[in-house]
Amino acid sequence: MPAYKNQKTGEWYCIFRVTDWTGKRKQIKKSCFARRADALAYEREYLAKSSLTTKMKFGSLVELYMADAKTRLRPTTYEMKQWIFETKILPYFKDQLVDEVSVSSIRAWQNHLIDARDKNGKPYSATYLKTINNQMSALFRFAGKYYGLKENPVSLAGSMGKSSAEEMQFWTLEEFQKFIAGMSDPTAYAAFNILFWTGMREGELLALTLADVDFERKGIFVRHSYARLNGEDVISDPKTRRSKRFITVPDFLLEIIREYAAKLYEYQPEERLFECTKYWLKEQLERCCQRTGVKVIRVHDIRHSHASLLINMGTDALLVQQRLGHEKISTTLGTYAHLYPDRTNNVADRLEALASPEEKKP
Repeated sequence: MPAYKNQKTGEWYCIFRVTDWTGKRKQIKKSCFARRADALAYEREYLAKSSLTTKMKFGSLVELYMADAKTRLRPTTYEMKQWIFETKILPYFKDQLVDEVSVSSIRAWQNHLIDARDKNGKPYSATYLKTINNQMSALFRFAGKYYGLKENPVSLAGSMGKSSAEEMQFWTLEEFQKFIAGMSDPTAYAAFNILFWTGMREGELLALTLADVDFERKGIFVRHSYARLNGEDVISDPKTRRSKRFITVPDFLLEIIREYAAKLYEYQPEERLFECTKYWLKEQLERCCQRTGVKVIRVHDIRHSHASLLINMGTDALLVQQRLGHEKISTTLGTYAHLYPDRTNNVADRLEALASPEEKKP
């Protein structure tokens, strides 16, 4: 593994050959190194990344993993994953060799994050910790599948955080009615009504156009999702295949939408109904909660509020799945199973009522 010095500039460079994924040999040249050791280190790391082994730095594995993920994930999902690796994972493991990341070091990293505080001095939520841990575990599964890593140290270290269902918050119908009665902004008034009465995601709401609203069939087509990425508005397909759906809505919600759209200046049916951001919705929610005394929840929790409303109405789980756009019924049941405990008692009571007096005798 030789390195060479440019006699004119005094900088070091390296030249070497590798075999790419098609089986072809190609020459790699990299210059502008201040030291010979830096040039050799670059060559060594490049060869490790190309050799399908775990004798590479953790940071290099992340580069390979993210390059693979970028071709398979929605832009918003990719950006979230990238942010977690850059801020919560790479600062701790970037320069370690992949096969030298131990179970004990993973456990220490987990404990550090559990004890950490955000910019407001609050600990990370259990769901956020779970998300970080899942991202780390996914990276090592990738290393095991494609680079021969024998064991996943994250799996051996144990989990961190909890599932979202255990932390879920939502509004009752009465709480929402109190909240919306205190909402004075017409855009927010229409937006939060749509969120509560349809259960759609924030991104789906922000991508809506008037052309998506079918006043004759009394429903809304969910066809796209909105996100703000790198300072640009991005309209993409919804989260899953089943997220493309038709949601039936009550007449009063259609009237709210009709009146709101009529007041928009020179509005065209193909334009977005809500030219705002997720952050703006969050601010509007928090301000209105402060005015009305309604407990503060996340904007996403309004989706859970809709699901809770449906469940309390006795709506079948399959219909809840279809309305929310979950890909699998297991997602619906796994997310909202804790909203059904009273119904377990109801089943017992109804069975009791069916029994004849003779059957009740000991």
